[in-house]
Amino acid sequence: MEMEQIKKAESVEIDDEQKWVCDSSVDHKGRVPLRGSTGVWKASLFIIVIEFSERLSYFGLATSLIIYLTKVIHQDLKTAAKSVNYWSGVTTLMPLLGGFLADAYFGRFSTVLISTTVYLLGLLLLTMSRVVPSLKPCDSDLCHEPRKVHEAIFFLAIYLISIGTGGHKPSLESFGADQFDDDHPSEKKKKMSFFNWWNFGLCCGLLLGVTLIVYVQDRISWAMADLILTLVMASSLVIFIAGRPFYRYRKATGSPLTPMLQVLVAAIRKRNLHLPSNPSHLHEIPKSETSQRRLLCHTKKLKFLDKAAILDDKQYSIEQQQNPWKLASVTKVEELKLVINTIPIWLTTIPFGICVAQAATFFIKQGVTLNRKIVHNFEIPPASIFALAAFGMIISVTIYEKILVPVLRRATGNERGISILQRIGIGMIFSVSTMIVAALVERKRLNIVNKNPLEGSASMSVFWLAPQFLIIGIGDGFTLVGLQEYFYDQVPDSMRSLGIALYLSVIGAANFISSLLITIVDHITEKGGKSWFGKDLNSSRLDYFYWLLATITAVNLCVYVFVARNYSYKNVHGRKTIAVADCDDREAVA
Repeated sequence: MEMEQIKKAESVEIDDEQKWVCDSSVDHKGRVPLRGSTGVWKASLFIIVIEFSERLSYFGLATSLIIYLTKVIHQDLKTAAKSVNYWSGVTTLMPLLGGFLADAYFGRFSTVLISTTVYLLGLLLLTMSRVVPSLKPCDSDLCHEPRKVHEAIFFLAIYLISIGTGGHKPSLESFGADQFDDDHPSEKKKKMSFFNWWNFGLCCGLLLGVTLIVYVQDRISWAMADLILTLVMASSLVIFIAGRPFYRYRKATGSPLTPMLQVLVAAIRKRNLHLPSNPSHLHEIPKSETSQRRLLCHTKKLKFLDKAAILDDKQYSIEQQQNPWKLASVTKVEELKLVINTIPIWLTTIPFGICVAQAATFFIKQGVTLNRKIVHNFEIPPASIFALAAFGMIISVTIYEKILVPVLRRATGNERGISILQRIGIGMIFSVSTMIVAALVERKRLNIVNKNPLEGSASMSVFWLAPQFLIIGIGDGFTLVGLQEYFYDQVPDSMRSLGIALYLSVIGAANFISSLLITIVDHITEKGGKSWFGKDLNSSRLDYFYWLLATITAVNLCVYVFVARNYSYKNVHGRKTIAVADCDDREAVA
């Protein structure tokens, strides 16, 4: 009789788990979400729409920025490349602040609303700088020297867009991933596909941005392109708000950095104590308090931090033991370990980001010097060649999702097919190939210039650049998508927006380092007789610079392999598992 009651109770519990989402999220009215009417793809589609709009705007501006700076603002090649890198760097580092504020104070949905509004203001200001007569570069179509007020408004507008991106990017992507329950088998599998389809939507926005928007900029006017981007962004914001009843929300939990500092202080306080031989003797959160957070398994690395979880009744009273600055749980210790473990991965992926940075600067500028005619008198805008990178990414993401994952899942037994870090490493191999191909193509272009100084490289087709764009796009499909998944999945649950910001900061830091590298190389080579970076491409030696990047990336790849092989993945308890000692041998979340 008792067994029947137990089975009946377990059946009711399973039914409740299928009906309700019990992962600490709430619906738009603050209640426990109903699984059938909230989250998953029905909510994610609204979110992907606004991401499409943002990427349309970003790439419509970013890929043609160097052309605008050189043709309208009249900056030289070196200054324009550094200006683009600085803007891209700020745009991709601002999410660190936006992600922190989303996790700690505002929540992800509110942060997306606020930041998208700021983004929209930037687009409006950019449109005004090209429409309002007193703010236009000059009164005529050809500007020999733009008005200072135009420069000021132009840079203010694009940096407002940077600030908007700072809150939008980390909050929106993590908000999208929050629509899937990690503890529900079906939803967990869909979540693995989410990052692939997220990037598919991203690439569609990129593709239209570097074709349609760039074409409008080149053939109609910059003002018309800005007006289109402003209207699309405003429309997508309305669509995003319309999806509010279908979303699952996570409440802001306060600063995620404070618990980590508490662990460090507690570990230093207990530095002279000896660790127990059995990790189950370390302090963990009681079962009654685990409904709002997932417990992490104890790991054997960074043992010094484990001292923060030592229960020392002789040294502290019960009241003192409850002080988080003197005693931390195993889960809080493991969360700090997770953050520390991400640092080597973050550092070793920066050279990949430096390679990606070249696609929006020097690759585009190369396209300006080549023959861009396709048929008859139709000439594609130079920035539109960037569309090939989007094609490469779409192809790699689609093949990976539909062909490689099912095959590799059967071959390896890993539900992801391959581990996240293996996916990132494969993309880094493509980045080395990109720089080698780019160096060879640029060498060919310079040879043509040397043979025909007057004609230059106008006889060389722009599609010679296709291989390097396609290869870097394929690499993005592995590394960038892998980094998104890694920094969302492998950070503490309380800082997932900040995790996405860490992924974006890889590209941001890479842009700044790329600018610094240009400055250093320019200074060194100028002392040697002739700088690698001249007034224009024909007087530069970009092929040497590409070979340098290929070498740096290849050496870094070896370091990355070493780091990845020694990496310990996040190890999470099941909801009903609370014993600390049982976890060391469990399979990690890879």
